[in-house]
Amino acid sequence: MVLSNGRRTGAGSDRYDYVFACRSWPESLDGKALVVRPDRSREPWVAAEVSRMPDGTVRVVTPTDLGSSPSSVVVREDDASTWSALADRLEAVGSTDSPVDLGMAGFLLGAGTPALTRVADPHRWVAGWHDLPLNPKQRIAVEQALGSQVLFLWGPPGTGKTDVVSHIAEGCFRQGLNLLFLAPTNVAVDQALERMCELLVREPGFDDGLVQRAGDISVASLEQRYGAQVDPVRIAGRLGSRLDEQIVQAQTQLTAVRAALALHDEARSLTEDLTDARNRHTTASATAQQAGMSALTLEAASAALRVRIAEVGAPTRLLANRKLAKLSDLNDRLYTSDQALAGARRQEAAARSDRTSAAASISDLSGRLAALSPRLTGVAPYPQLTEQADGLQRVLDELDRQRRGLDETVRSRCRIKGATVTKAVQSRKLLDRVDVVIIDEAAMVNLPSAWYAAGLAGKRLIVARDFRQLPAITKGAQDRRATDPQRQHSQHWAERDAFHAAGLVTASGSARRDDQRLVGLDTQYRMHSEICAVVNTVAYPDAPLRTGRPDRSRLPASPLLEAPVMLVDTSARRIPGRDHKSNAVHEAVIHQLVRGLQYDGVLPGRNWSEAAEGQRPTDRMAVIAPYRDQVKAINASLSYRFGTEYEGLVDTVHRFQGSQRPLVVIDTVAGAGKSPGQFYAGTGLSSQTCRLLNVALSRAQDHLIVIADVEHLRAHLAPHSEAVRMLDHLEERALRLPVDQLVPIRSAADLGTLSEDELGRPAFFPADEVKRAVAWDMRQATKTIEVYCAFLDPEPVRYWAGPFAELTARGVQVTVITRDHTADPRKAPLVEELRRAGCRVEQRDRMHEKVLIVDETVLWHGSLNLLCTTGPTDLMMRITDSLACQRVRRIMERARPERRNSAWPQRETSTTPTQPPVAASDSPAPGVELNGRLYLAVPFAEKDDAKRDVRARWDGSARLWWTTPGQRSQAARWLPPQP
Repeated sequence: MVLSNGRRTGAGSDRYDYVFACRSWPESLDGKALVVRPDRSREPWVAAEVSRMPDGTVRVVTPTDLGSSPSSVVVREDDASTWSALADRLEAVGSTDSPVDLGMAGFLLGAGTPALTRVADPHRWVAGWHDLPLNPKQRIAVEQALGSQVLFLWGPPGTGKTDVVSHIAEGCFRQGLNLLFLAPTNVAVDQALERMCELLVREPGFDDGLVQRAGDISVASLEQRYGAQVDPVRIAGRLGSRLDEQIVQAQTQLTAVRAALALHDEARSLTEDLTDARNRHTTASATAQQAGMSALTLEAASAALRVRIAEVGAPTRLLANRKLAKLSDLNDRLYTSDQALAGARRQEAAARSDRTSAAASISDLSGRLAALSPRLTGVAPYPQLTEQADGLQRVLDELDRQRRGLDETVRSRCRIKGATVTKAVQSRKLLDRVDVVIIDEAAMVNLPSAWYAAGLAGKRLIVARDFRQLPAITKGAQDRRATDPQRQHSQHWAERDAFHAAGLVTASGSARRDDQRLVGLDTQYRMHSEICAVVNTVAYPDAPLRTGRPDRSRLPASPLLEAPVMLVDTSARRIPGRDHKSNAVHEAVIHQLVRGLQYDGVLPGRNWSEAAEGQRPTDRMAVIAPYRDQVKAINASLSYRFGTEYEGLVDTVHRFQGSQRPLVVIDTVAGAGKSPGQFYAGTGLSSQTCRLLNVALSRAQDHLIVIADVEHLRAHLAPHSEAVRMLDHLEERALRLPVDQLVPIRSAADLGTLSEDELGRPAFFPADEVKRAVAWDMRQATKTIEVYCAFLDPEPVRYWAGPFAELTARGVQVTVITRDHTADPRKAPLVEELRRAGCRVEQRDRMHEKVLIVDETVLWHGSLNLLCTTGPTDLMMRITDSLACQRVRRIMERARPERRNSAWPQRETSTTPTQPPVAASDSPAPGVELNGRLYLAVPFAEKDDAKRDVRARWDGSARLWWTTPGQRSQAARWLPPQP
């Protein structure tokens, strides 16, 4: 997850606070231990406290400075930290300071025999019990929870599980029990806590922390309504206001005393400095006088020596040697005297300078001391001030101790604490005493964490969740480096949920409804009854849900929403291909649904602004797709065509769990490739496929539209698959929305008559209309035409050579990408004919794409070969979308056989001994070192390993992963083999 537009809001000795903009926060990161680092950086990851704020921003607190205005940071789950903390807690179980009750924890795994009964007088514990709008199963769940040691609450989507859990919490409170409410995400915690606050807001002590939230609040409504009453920091601040006033008063007094002490310190320092300056002045004067007298004496001595030297005179022959010796002695003595004289003069000058400096200091210090004297008038003596300061500091220390003790006071007043499961695992103490633990959304909690949390309960455990929705996200069983025993261990402990572990679900996935520990809610209030029927068919055939809401829609009327459940079957408009993770036909259908719903006033138009809450695109509609590639493609094209307000309309199933929309469009995507993909691989009520379909379908409140290539899915899915049951139900009972109504079939003659808006609408063209329609588009071209055609035949090449020549003559660049026909004597002349027409011809091995791109804006996509008479003769689709053109070009570049069929570049045929492939020194390729980068061939499935093991990074222009040359030995698995 990348957060952008950051700014630092605070810093201290051990923490830095930042706020980042965030359009869409993934719930998969909610409540988890997280690490961050600057985007596109190789700095080490650092632990961070990350919280979604009610205003839509994200708060990040780290021990490391990320900069005053960090442009963006990457956030990811810190698996190691989360599991390490859990391991520490589990290892401590059984020790004297462990909070885990092994008996209560065992109930989660089906061990032991818990007491099971229903309270006979629920009205004593739940206010207005007889008047509450609870159905019979909901009442049974509350009664049994308040009378038993254990309750497993099975709450399918829309069955009011949060209401039931909230009334259970209310009843536990009135029974005098302390309750710890846990959920895997911050949003789930906040939503349930808000409902509990509604039930207990009038209870004495509510304002002083009867219900509290551990961690930052993420849901805006909880923050706005009860934030001041549930946030321990604000509660402590409110209760400690008097202490705060005393602290401020004492701090002010201490500051004044310390200022007076500083005056005394300054006066004492000035007095000491003045005494020192006077001493220096006296010493310097004496030294100057003594040096001056020495200089006079030495000067007289030097003069006498010069006289004697003159008297000796010049050496004569008779006494020359004696005179020379005498002169040498006199000159030596003169030199010594002169040196001493110079030293005396220097000493005298230095002493005079010191005396001058000291005199200046005396003058300055005397003035400063005189100026300070009035400020000391009336100031208490130093010893008295010292005693006052010590006393005030003792008062402050005591007040601070009392202030810190408020945290304990606030915690002691808490009766219901809400926190994420991760917070509960990592915290030593959330409540002074825990009598009841409620684990909500328990199927999303890994079993070891759930076991630990269950053991925190002293008297009662409630486990709530729909075990047919998405489980906890773990990586152990998918770790390619793990051994089979390790994978089995991960599947058993990290990928099973509490309901399966407790033995409440059979091997076939059916619920053991006769087990007294389990209460299943059976009436849902979210979905229209016809949507509920689809969900029952897929996920609840053994326990069908009733519908407790009226069958009406909250959306404006539209011909596209004539029925609650609709099916768009795209079988007849399939565009074959190899990739099951994206589908251009379905993308076009979704565009036209949005366009039609805008026209009918269901969704706001492109230029809308400040739409009322509930009327924004993302308030009314969701598009759910199983594969990230399709999600990215549709989000990008919707944003491009309809505006940024449509960002976030499309996402995967995991991202939509826990939310709901009046209209949900499910894009099944599959329509190409050898199989529909992993999403559809599972079968059975406990399978991932069943859970994913259940979550996707049950997000819809009033309208459900399923877009599916029914024939393709039926041809590849097991007959007993839940996905096939869904298709059977839809084909039998859903209203069909013809794909031609959304993406019409046109003729070439239509193109010249359409408005700009209609011309930009995706459309299909029959095979016999394609030539003329493509020719019309080519005539409009002004810049480039790219033709992807694997095969060449003489007749179509000659047909198009003329138009290509006309286009190139007027400056349009025509590029033909085809297979390598160099060795084929029948095809090579056709390549030359295209080149003579002015075309740039690029030849590739084993390509098969059939695409035409005009001016990087218009995309023709399908099964027809424009330059060949062979191949299918089904429809071609025309799309006006520059983003689609760019995306298709990128896909075809990635699909080039030299990258697709081998991890290394293709080797040229040669009679010389085989050498390891080495790209040109100025071109990135696996094994090449270029500009301080060592390029790697990393399969997609191993990219996370490469990022973790050698800190690999992605080069978008080269479309290769790279690391530093120093990592060569560690990266050997992604380098070409040595000869």
